[in-house]
Amino acid sequence: MYASLKSIGAYVPEKKLTNLDFEKMVDTTDAWIQQRTGIKERYIAGEDETTSDLATKAAALAIERSGLELSDIDGIICATITPDFFCMPSTACVVADKLGIKYVTAFDISAACSGFVYAMSMAKAFIESGMKKNVLIIGAEKMSSIVDYSDRATCVLFGDGAGAAVISATEDKKKAILDVKTSADGEYQDFLITAGGGSKNPCSQHVLNEKMQYLKMKGNETFKLAVNTLTKDVFEILDDNKLTSNDIDWFVPHQANYRIINAVAKKLKMDEDKVVLTVAGYGNTSAASIPMAINKWYEEGKLKDGELMLLDTFGGGLTWGSALVHFNA
Repeated sequence: MYASLKSIGAYVPEKKLTNLDFEKMVDTTDAWIQQRTGIKERYIAGEDETTSDLATKAAALAIERSGLELSDIDGIICATITPDFFCMPSTACVVADKLGIKYVTAFDISAACSGFVYAMSMAKAFIESGMKKNVLIIGAEKMSSIVDYSDRATCVLFGDGAGAAVISATEDKKKAILDVKTSADGEYQDFLITAGGGSKNPCSQHVLNEKMQYLKMKGNETFKLAVNTLTKDVFEILDDNKLTSNDIDWFVPHQANYRIINAVAKKLKMDEDKVVLTVAGYGNTSAASIPMAINKWYEEGKLKDGELMLLDTFGGGLTWGSALVHFNA
């Protein structure tokens, strides 16, 4: 028995923030943002929209496209660093309730931008062990809830959104998720961090005064490590599966920064026409980035049944992961 990506879905909120909007908010320019990141615009959730709202809409679409009934879903994994609630209930449980799915395994994972690939790895293990048949995996973020909009180094980078997929059992290896690799190194935990609100720095007036509840990033250090780590990770998964970049139909990297994506693609000698790029329109949506990119390519008719995707991601923790996935939606 193999695990297969059966469907994909995504959702973005209505409000859009362009680089020109940021010119009025912080000391920056549209030209600088595009040159440094490749980002032109991003979507921002409304004050009354939660991460679970975004996740539920993406998940509902993925389930509809799968052709399954709600009762067929026997597991829900939600990857997010912006959960509705600090520790409980999990966003996955809230999404299950909103969808009307009861009495199934439901939990969150925190792997930052690598979250969706981590969730895919777990869903694959659930299915291939025989424990589950149809697992709903979600990457959903309301990054605007942890971004300091007076910090020009970070506020222009992030957007809100959600992506979801149904991972199902199949006996056809040609439809399988061939391989998923995930890893982490906590030595670089301060490269991407929200220092306040946890047990180390519980909520207090000091935390609020120092804006420790917001995301902080060491941009230059993260950039260099991301390029080297992502490249090494991709070479390893291709080599382990006796494949080359020529065997890949679509390279789907984490959509954080065009310069990172371009640098990795060049090191892999990946054909530019095979690289999925959505960072210009969405910005960095963390765990939602990869499923949102897959969904956009699918909805635009570029991604065809049976094609082989190479997913590659890197995020806070530090975490990273890659996957070889046949598209069967």
